[in-house]
Amino acid sequence: MRILVLGVGNILLSDEGIGVRIVEALEQRYHLPECVEVLDGGTAGMELIGAMADRDHLIIADVVLSSQQPGNILVLRDEEVPALFTRKISPHQLGLSDVLSALHLTDEFPKRLTLVGIVPESLEPRIGLTETGKAALEPALQKVIEVLRSEGLEIIEKEESLHA
Repeated sequence: MRILVLGVGNILLSDEGIGVRIVEALEQRYHLPECVEVLDGGTAGMELIGAMADRDHLIIADVVLSSQQPGNILVLRDEEVPALFTRKISPHQLGLSDVLSALHLTDEFPKRLTLVGIVPESLEPRIGLTETGKAALEPALQKVIEVLRSEGLEIIEKEESLHA
């Protein structure tokens, strides 16, 4: 099994960086099986095609633009993800949409695709998440862990993070 957890975002634009912060927390706080790779994709686009190709499951953590309340978490699966790219849901839409389209064309599209999306409060230039973004980080991280566990994987919190 080959799983990639990809966090995307720009940490210089407040809540836009939450996807990156989620994958950082996942790596720092949890023991992950060897079949799970975690990647900070930052604001990269087509450069991610090799990392995303031929995965059994691609899990993306990112902000999503939605009419829902800031801080809400959306979990979209498989065909729901590319379908929502017909309207702008993510500041990285162009890059991710292009990569997903290219993977379809090359028959390297992931077998399963999950987007854990967080509705941002702010995308203004500022280092650090808003209070709403900070409050959404842990529940979004837990959604990513739920998706990993749904694959039958054992995801164990590291001892040192239990006492932090």
